[in-house]
Amino acid sequence: MARFPFQYVNINGIPTIKTQTVVVSDTAVTFKFAPDFDGRPFRGLILVYISEAIPEGTTTTLPVQFSMAGTTSNVTSAGGSNVTVADLPGVGIYLVYFDRWADTLQMLNVI
Repeated sequence: MARFPFQYVNINGIPTIKTQTVVVSDTAVTFKFAPDFDGRPFRGLILVYISEAIPEGTTTTLPVQFSMAGTTSNVTSAGGSNVTVADLPGVGIYLVYFDRWADTLQMLNVI
């Protein structure tokens, strides 16, 4: 039995990553990151700096995706639905929960 009913994550602090590009297609808006973060086994919080604005006129119902090292994942909300363009107020810092093993990428809020 565990001694504590929780486990520590992000022992060395909350990592941050910054978008490099944004690509808009007919099916999604994809933010791309440097590939070095993707291969690490990780579970915890990440501060994501979205540094590129989504172009004006983009359909607001398109889902938002993050892409690293050839792996693209939909960003979900706390309720499990896909985050859309309408949910992002623009350039800024976002708090995201990422779990490599469970394939979870969940946006918690805008900072």
